[in-house]
Amino acid sequence: MALRFDNAHLLQSTKRPKAKENMDLIDIGANLTHESFRQDFDDVLDRASAHGVGRMVVTGASREGSVHALEIARASGGRLFSTAGVHPHHAIEYDDATDALLREIAVQPEVRAIGETGLDYNRNYSPRDVQREVFERQLRIAVDLGKPLFLHQRDAHHDFLAILKHYRDRVPAAVVHCFTDTGEALRDYLDLDCHIGITGWICDERRGAHLRELVKLIPADRLLLETDAPYLLPRTIRPMPKDRRNEPMYLAHIRDEVARDRGESREALTESSTRAAEAFFGL
Repeated sequence: MALRFDNAHLLQSTKRPKAKENMDLIDIGANLTHESFRQDFDDVLDRASAHGVGRMVVTGASREGSVHALEIARASGGRLFSTAGVHPHHAIEYDDATDALLREIAVQPEVRAIGETGLDYNRNYSPRDVQREVFERQLRIAVDLGKPLFLHQRDAHHDFLAILKHYRDRVPAAVVHCFTDTGEALRDYLDLDCHIGITGWICDERRGAHLRELVKLIPADRLLLETDAPYLLPRTIRPMPKDRRNEPMYLAHIRDEVARDRGESREALTESSTRAAEAFFGL
């Protein structure tokens, strides 16, 4: 199977000069393949740069989305990277051809992790037994290729942890993306030497207030920052954008909130989170 990267419109719209090195922040999870970014993609990247977000990891969450994420990263001149995986919502679509394609995509130099993969028992768009099987298949890809894991878990901590424990010592690193869970879950993941991804969920006074205490417990070299754009717009952004679309430039706002909660300067958090992301993704 040969990959083709022949989306001429995409390549034209995303090809840019190579970003300068050592820009401040790295957004480790941005869904830049989302259709809401189609019309102003270049402007989104420019606004991110203006707010000190120099590099981004584009999330692959489906078969087609992983190919698209790689296309975007390949055309970005070195400022974007990608992941390759199938989100648990799409687990029902996973087959042998998908597995083979992910393996082919994952060896490309722009692809820095396997995922988004894991378990989601909140919405159950795919049957739970299928989710578990597909999660393990992607874990085996990470083991075989020596790739880090970009993980999703919602309302499935027990099963997720039990499966992950069997593979964790055979992969170089793992990040629990968009962590929103309990202190007990956090301790479980840190005990497995996982990284923790914090999003704008921490800014949600209704659902994320507990995270303001929990972020104090995450070692600096295990804390990663992400927007999950276009989702999870921080509720403390002022003024709120009219379209309520999240984008990578708001990572600076998340950084400021997390730094305040941890009692450290934003400069210190910028440095530690950037170094952690560089080490995790090999940037």
